[in-house]
Amino acid sequence: MIAASELILNPDGSIYHLNLKPENIAQDIIFVGDQDRVEKVTAYFDTVEFSTQKREFKTQTGTYKGKRITVISTGIGPDNIDIVLNELDALVNIDFETRKVKDELTSLNIIRIGTSGSLQANIPVDSFVMSQYAIGLDNMLRSYCIDSVSNSDIETAFITQTDWDLQKGKPYVVNSSETLNNRFYSTQIQKGFTATAGGFYGPQGRILRLNIQDANLNKKMDQFHYNGIQITNLEMETAAIYGLSALLGHQAISLNAIIANRANGTFSKDPYLAIDKLIRYTLDKLAH
Repeated sequence: MIAASELILNPDGSIYHLNLKPENIAQDIIFVGDQDRVEKVTAYFDTVEFSTQKREFKTQTGTYKGKRITVISTGIGPDNIDIVLNELDALVNIDFETRKVKDELTSLNIIRIGTSGSLQANIPVDSFVMSQYAIGLDNMLRSYCIDSVSNSDIETAFITQTDWDLQKGKPYVVNSSETLNNRFYSTQIQKGFTATAGGFYGPQGRILRLNIQDANLNKKMDQFHYNGIQITNLEMETAAIYGLSALLGHQAISLNAIIANRANGTFSKDPYLAIDKLIRYTLDKLAH
């Protein structure tokens, strides 16, 4: 039996941070970072049957073209992903009455809709990138036993080519779900290799008033190659989503609207339009 200190429930029986009960979520779940973006997605729904919010975690469940879908805002960063994915898994795979793992496990489909910055000059703003692989520079996933899901060959190549300082921790690489990869790919989207940072400023090479450990890291990441794989974009959630989903037996894919190009210094003239197009693309793929 899982102790009350480990599986924390609210007085109404909902899971602690997300404030959700098992019946509140669908099998297909869209992640967005910003809580205000939840309703940007559900505005296209036919109906919304459930809505709640606790802290930055806002959830709405409804139907789009007959398909039941849940949309959750995760907030920013791998630490929030750790909360959201573990609690979603608990909702479907732990019996809250007995506090035991269920004999029959449920696999969720997790689809991240996010914004991101491109590291490559040939990936323009307002384009879409589907993360085929993700590399975590954040260390969160290293709290778990990840050897069964991580790609050590790409990790080693990245450490060598970027002269990565292991005092910052060892990066981890995880693949996306092949099933969702096939489901969401089209000629409208590019396959990519996404880097997930643990912060927005120093961890992504931004310098304001503080010097950073490796001012040339972004350039080294631009130039990284492994068997034709090149790092395409940089954000703060995808690797954590892929790692935890793979460990827990869920399917995950990350779809990114590119709103900035770090290589040529450009920013989308209408980032809201870009993300809206990606939302509609994602919903139609889910419905069909």
